[in-house]
Amino acid sequence: MPEVRFFRAASGRCPVEEFLDSLPGKYAQKVVWVLRLVEEVESVPAQYLKKLGGTEGLWEIRIQHGGDTARILGFLAHADVLVLTNGFKKKTEKIPRRELAIAATRRQEYLKRRTSHE
Repeated sequence: MPEVRFFRAASGRCPVEEFLDSLPGKYAQKVVWVLRLVEEVESVPAQYLKKLGGTEGLWEIRIQHGGDTARILGFLAHADVLVLTNGFKKKTEKIPRRELAIAATRRQEYLKRRTSHE
């Protein structure tokens, strides 16, 4: 049961909060429900949380709402901390490379900042 945190850029900007703010009310409520599930359930079903193969430690949170699918990408900063980096609505089966690149870049930035503060 990892603690869910949102990545915050050095500028203070929080891309996941901005993504959540862009969603309609009921959709945002469903996202919050799934995030709570990730934090509270011992073994989260793969339909909600899945490690992404072929990436360097990236994870995906999946949210279905009506006919829409949203994804929030992140990484495990520690065994018990999941840092979410970016969210998007998914229109195809594959995750866009651009979104994977954003998540990987933010992971590197987070880890670099954390190392410099230790």
